[in-house]
Amino acid sequence: MKVVALVSGGKDSCYAMMKAIQYGHEIVALANLMPLDDSVDELDSYMYQTVGHQIIVKYAECMGLPLFRRRIQGSPRHQELGYKATQGDEVEDLFILLREVKRKIPSVTAVSSGAIASDYQRLRVESVCSRLGLVSLAYLWKQDQSLLLQEMIANGIVAVTVKVAAMGLDPAKHLGKELAFLNAYLHKLKELYGINVCGEGGEYETLTLDCPLFSNARIVLDEHQVVMHSSDAIAPVGILHPLAFHLENKADLQYLKSQDNIHEICTQKLGSVYEVPDSIEGCEATTDKPVDYRADTMDGIEHKFNISRTNNKGTFSLNFWLQDSHNGFQEDLRIVLGKIESQLLGLGFGWENVLYIHLYIDDMNKFSEANETYVKCIRQEKCPFGVPSRSTVELPLIESGFSSAYIEVLVANNKNKKVLHVQSISCWAPSCIGPYSQATLHEGILYMAGQLGLDPPTMNLCQGGPGVELEQALKNSEAVAKCYNCSISTSAIVFVIYCSKRISSSDRLDIQEKQEIILRQMRVSHLQEADTYKGLDPLFLYVLVPDLPKRACVEVKPILFVEDGTDTVPEAITGRSRSETPLYYWGFKPENWHDSCIQKCVVSGKICAIILYITSELATKICFDSQPADNVNNGQCSLPKAYMEKISKFCIYLLDKVITDNDFAWEDIMSLRFYIPESLQMSVQLLQPMFCNALFELSEMSQKRFKNGEEPIFNIVPVIGAGKSASSMDDVVTCELLARKS
Repeated sequence: MKVVALVSGGKDSCYAMMKAIQYGHEIVALANLMPLDDSVDELDSYMYQTVGHQIIVKYAECMGLPLFRRRIQGSPRHQELGYKATQGDEVEDLFILLREVKRKIPSVTAVSSGAIASDYQRLRVESVCSRLGLVSLAYLWKQDQSLLLQEMIANGIVAVTVKVAAMGLDPAKHLGKELAFLNAYLHKLKELYGINVCGEGGEYETLTLDCPLFSNARIVLDEHQVVMHSSDAIAPVGILHPLAFHLENKADLQYLKSQDNIHEICTQKLGSVYEVPDSIEGCEATTDKPVDYRADTMDGIEHKFNISRTNNKGTFSLNFWLQDSHNGFQEDLRIVLGKIESQLLGLGFGWENVLYIHLYIDDMNKFSEANETYVKCIRQEKCPFGVPSRSTVELPLIESGFSSAYIEVLVANNKNKKVLHVQSISCWAPSCIGPYSQATLHEGILYMAGQLGLDPPTMNLCQGGPGVELEQALKNSEAVAKCYNCSISTSAIVFVIYCSKRISSSDRLDIQEKQEIILRQMRVSHLQEADTYKGLDPLFLYVLVPDLPKRACVEVKPILFVEDGTDTVPEAITGRSRSETPLYYWGFKPENWHDSCIQKCVVSGKICAIILYITSELATKICFDSQPADNVNNGQCSLPKAYMEKISKFCIYLLDKVITDNDFAWEDIMSLRFYIPESLQMSVQLLQPMFCNALFELSEMSQKRFKNGEEPIFNIVPVIGAGKSASSMDDVVTCELLARKS
């Protein structure tokens, strides 16, 4: 991409440019914001470094690139973490500056910045980029600061301190010193006082005088004065005010011997400087206006929907698909999204209450169409507390009686969520450019977006096959988990791993081995670094699907328990817990072989996760006394209807037993999915009544009186296959349940 680089003069913005070039981008322009008054060194700004701004004008000449500058008119008016376009805010100066760059150089598609740890600054750059249709590049984001500082020095960043404001840093001693000289001392201060060695806590600021990108000249600081802002005895604050400086040409020394050539060398690649006008214009964005999808009747037509909902009062899932689909994929998706929004409004909620979205589509070739429709409905402004996390997979929907778009949303009755949404492309983890986030933490459960094996800085799938993709997907998941001070190796409750049908049998075995090795290594590393309990033993569900985004081989979707401030130690259990009084519904009674069906992870009094695997062998045991009644279809893989009815009752019986044994109730269930392979040739119209009937009969027999109204409390998910391992995704039925005490 062609990139305009935001430059403050500091080491970070310069090194960010170098990283952008390393990853194949081209820097075509520089952009800088400076004070209204040239004599002022530092502004009271939450966004911009301005110390040393007098020298930035020479960057154009040093790099041979156009430099666009704007004087800062605004102030930090909108001080909440998330940013909304606000007239008079200093962020609007950045918007106007970059809009002018885009107008003058239409080929610019991305913006580089040196953000390392500040969400406040990153979110504002991303907001401006989103409004202008630009991509944010933040290649230093979340990088280890000690390693980063050493990298900068090793790669030729010559920068001097122009501000110090931390314990152990003395303006008289440390201003004007090069980073290479201060490196060891800064690390000593980190050990003594916990400072950020890259100055991310405001400990110091720098001015880059030379770097490999300065191809024409380096800056030489001839004279300066120290200006004290605070003479505090513990942490004095001082800045360096440049008085005189000059450029030292970098042309070949032999060539310089001819004085006639000096002028030619100095002028052949000089950059121009443009000052963007001072007047502040409106905060208008360039994006489309919101589209209202809330009406129950679309285009005057009353549509029929299939809706299911779990009964948890605090967090529940809503599932929607269109029963009378005759409109094409995008129209189906538009109608379903509109119905969901209408349903949420009817409950007193909105998209801001949605924690997670499963987007199931019938053809991954329609993925771009799906995103186009999705972003018109679920917009940042509708989710002031953060946009939902998301997973998208292709399913055999049409073959199983569904419409082409099927959506499941997880809804909370409050807005106490912590959302991680990084839109910048970085070396940290894959970006989420659009209204879907990397992860959402709500009441102790971290719902992580489906992670592909993408190389974060390039956003390309890793080459080398499914095993390599899985390894990268797990690393990406771990990077996200670390933002919540946890690890997928110790805090995961469940891993759902979607596998493309294109994966060969041998590659499936490789996936299984890689998953076990990588998580084991992560766990050892994490437990060595953190003084914590040994961690959970997570449940695993492998799901075979027709296709995944970007034609990926695998997509990893972890759910973690990361509740803070609790003394509860989670316990993972794979065996059975017997009831004091055995319950015999439909003639089923406890058997030793039931243990092989169930895996569960229970956090006492808080969370219960269950996966129930019904293999063909177990199905035979369950149905041994059933008469093989009418087959649903005459296909090769069809199953007698009576068998499936009995299996559905067994699933409900065993789920009820595990729920009850662990002191949970059906009203605690947040999500309940039944994965059904398409090879059974059973439509949702046949399967849904079976499971509904089983739940109704359980309610009648047990007198538990759990709510079982007109809407099912589960959803049917058609797949190619599912199972507990990558090598055996051939269950007849697989159930996934997640419950939480309200």
